[in-house]
Amino acid sequence: MRLAFPRFALVVAALCFPPLLTAQTPDARGYIVQVGDTVPSFSLTDVNGQTYNDQSLLGQTYILQFTASWCSVCRKEMPHLEAEVWQPFRDRNFTLLGVDLNEPRDKVAAFASQMGVSYPMCPDENGTVFYSIAAPKSGVTRNVVVNSDGRIAMLTRLFDEDEFARMVTLVDRLTSTP
Repeated sequence: MRLAFPRFALVVAALCFPPLLTAQTPDARGYIVQVGDTVPSFSLTDVNGQTYNDQSLLGQTYILQFTASWCSVCRKEMPHLEAEVWQPFRDRNFTLLGVDLNEPRDKVAAFASQMGVSYPMCPDENGTVFYSIAAPKSGVTRNVVVNSDGRIAMLTRLFDEDEFARMVTLVDRLTSTP
């Protein structure tokens, strides 16, 4: 009789919260996805009210840039994303979405303004999108490059200049017309 409750609780948890019981083990950088995977389903609305999701972005290359206003490494990377990624590629069937972890819309809008970025900034107030990509407490400052087929083409972590340069080269290649 003692085991009946835990089994029942496990069944309820499996039915109500399947990702909790099937979560992948994070890699060394905290990712629960890998290059080649289809990007997990998501929907984000930027601070201006424009909605983006994995289906609406099919057919173009995009980056999900995970950030937060309190993150000093994010603040270091964002001007580079604006100048070296968003501005050069924005007219090449490319989107860069800032995905701000666990902060409300007004704070995200103020952060975008303070940082001087013109790419769309989207609150991820409950971390739903972040936690479909990375493990809890694994840290922001990460970029997920997604190709036009909706597959993950590159995963970055922190702001490493060599890795960032490789990401810029990849985005250039993925957005070049044949």
